[in-house]
Amino acid sequence: MKPSNTPLMELIQDPQLHRALEAQELQSATAVQEAAIPVALEGKDLMVSAATGSGKTLAFLLPVYQRLLSKDSPKTGTRALILCPTRELARQILKQATLLNKFCRIEAAVIAGGAEFKYQKAILRKNPEIIIATPGRLVEHIDKGNTDLGDLETLVLDEADRMLDMGFSEDLERIASECGSHHQSLLFSATLSHAKAENLAQNLLNDPLSIAMEDQEESQPNIRQQRILADSPQHKKQLLSWLLANDRYNKALIFTNTKALASELRGFLAYSKQRVGALHGDMEQDERNRTMDRFRRNHINVLVATDIAARGLDVKDVDLVINVDMARNVDDYTHRIGRTGRAGAQGIAINLINSNEWNLMAKIETSLGVRMKARSIEELPSNFKGPKKVKSTGKKAGVKKRSDKDDKNSKKSKPKKRLRDQKNIGKRRKASATRAETLGDGSAAFSPAKRKPFKDDQDS
Repeated sequence: MKPSNTPLMELIQDPQLHRALEAQELQSATAVQEAAIPVALEGKDLMVSAATGSGKTLAFLLPVYQRLLSKDSPKTGTRALILCPTRELARQILKQATLLNKFCRIEAAVIAGGAEFKYQKAILRKNPEIIIATPGRLVEHIDKGNTDLGDLETLVLDEADRMLDMGFSEDLERIASECGSHHQSLLFSATLSHAKAENLAQNLLNDPLSIAMEDQEESQPNIRQQRILADSPQHKKQLLSWLLANDRYNKALIFTNTKALASELRGFLAYSKQRVGALHGDMEQDERNRTMDRFRRNHINVLVATDIAARGLDVKDVDLVINVDMARNVDDYTHRIGRTGRAGAQGIAINLINSNEWNLMAKIETSLGVRMKARSIEELPSNFKGPKKVKSTGKKAGVKKRSDKDDKNSKKSKPKKRLRDQKNIGKRRKASATRAETLGDGSAAFSPAKRKPFKDDQDS
C-alpha cells in the first residue's frame, strides 16, 4: 500500500516511540495507519479491513504502546492481548514489538503451540504487559488457571477471518469472556466480508467504528499474475522445476494445499540441487523457526509451504510465488500472492492449473476482477487447453430435433399391412355376394354396401 502524506510520528506522542520509529527509518504512515491510529487512541472499538502488506501490525501496535506508556497501571495483570491464527504470525508480531521495545520497558511474550507448556506457564506467571497468542494454546492455559486477563485494557484480533476459518470461534468467545469488562477491542483483517466475522464483531465489540480500505486487487497492481496449464501432478513437478531453473528471482515461495505434497516437493527440488526448505504444521516449532531464519538470511532461497506461510509473514526479497495447488478460496489466494510485491516492490505470482482447478481459478478471477495472463512453456506443453466451448446448434429453444429413432417409432405405430389380409378381402366379398343372391331380398341387410365392416377390413 502506498504511504500517505502524514508523517507517522505525528500520529503518536510518546518520544520513546519516536526514537524507535527513527531507528527503523519509518517516516510516512500508510493509509490504514493514518485512518486507524487516531481512532484507536480515542479508545473506540474498531473493525479494520485492509489488504495484506498494508501496515496493519503497526496500526494496532502503536496505539497499544502509546496507551501503555501514557499511564501507569497499579494492577499487575496482562494489559494487552493480541490474538492471531498461526505461530509464525505471532513471532512476526513479536519481532515488530521488540523493535518498539528498544527505547521503552514493556515486556511482550508469545504464547503459541510448539513451545514447552511449563516454560510458557513460567512466562505467564511474570504477567507480561503484552501477550501475543494463538487461541488454542491460550485456552489451554486459561483452563489450567495459568493466566489472568481481568486487568486487560486492549484486545486485538489480527486476521480474525482466518481464525474463524480455522475453527477458533468458540475459543475466541471463551477468551473474550475472561477479559476485563472495560477493555477496548480492535479487529483487523484483510477482509471483513466473512459472515462469521460480522457475528463475532457483534458479540465482542462495543459499537465499533468500521474502516475499510481499498479493494485488495487495487492494492496489488505491482504483482503480475500468470497461469500455466498442466496435465497431471507429474507435469506440475516438471513445470515447477523448469520455472525455478529458468526464471529470475531472489526468493521464491511455493504453495501447496497439503503437508504431504510440501514435504514431497521439498525432496524433489533438493534432488534438483535447489536451496530449498519446507514449512508446514507437522514440523516441530524449533525446526519451523530454523527454516524461517534460513529463508530470511538467504541460506535457502526457495520455501515450499502450506497456507501456514500465507498469513502475516513478512520476508524481504520474495519476488516469486508459485501456486502448485490453486488456493481453495479468494482470501487464501490473496494472502498467498501478497507475500510478494510488498512495500512497492515488483512480484510475480504463477498458478499451475489443471482441468479440475479451472473453475476455481475462474471464480477467483471474477471475485478479484483480474485476468491471469496465459503462459506456456515450450519445452513442456500441456494437452489440456482449457474447457471446450459449447457449440450452438442454431435451433430454437424448446424445439426438439426429430431423430431417426423417432422416425422408426412413428413407423411402428402404424398398423401393419399383412398379405393374408389382402388376399382374404376379395374372397370374403365374393362369398357375401353369392350368399345374398341365394337368400333373396330378405338378405339385403347382409349386402356388402350396408354391412358392418369386418375387423380385417378395418386393419386394411
